[in-house]
Amino acid sequence: MPRQKKSSSPGGSQRQLRVGETVRHAVAEILSQGEVHDPDLEGHIITVPEVRMSPDLKLATIYVMPLGGRDTDTVISALDRNKKFLRGEIAHRVNLKFAPDIRFRVDERFDEAERIEKLLRTPAVQRDLAPDSDDEE
Repeated sequence: MPRQKKSSSPGGSQRQLRVGETVRHAVAEILSQGEVHDPDLEGHIITVPEVRMSPDLKLATIYVMPLGGRDTDTVISALDRNKKFLRGEIAHRVNLKFAPDIRFRVDERFDEAERIEKLLRTPAVQRDLAPDSDDEE
């Protein structure tokens, strides 16, 4: 019976995190140097904030966000069209036994941070965060 090890860290094992960061650097370098020749990607600056690797390191989920957050669907579809090229480039730059399959997702963390920021600025929350005059005595 195979051993199932639950990872205690939220991002996975130390190896998953290290390989994910290496893949992230490789993808960011490929995109920043304009090596992907696609008309939908021209004129877009794309950030790669995170890459999550599967436990067997055979699948990389690459989270991307175009600068300004516009045209996300166009950018994701362009990256999906060039998936084969990107996978080959990742295989050349990252020393792994297998080149991981890649999939692209839009990074929602910026939207979530903005939602929380707006929530914190609401009058009800501001009222609860204000120091009470009764507590100071």
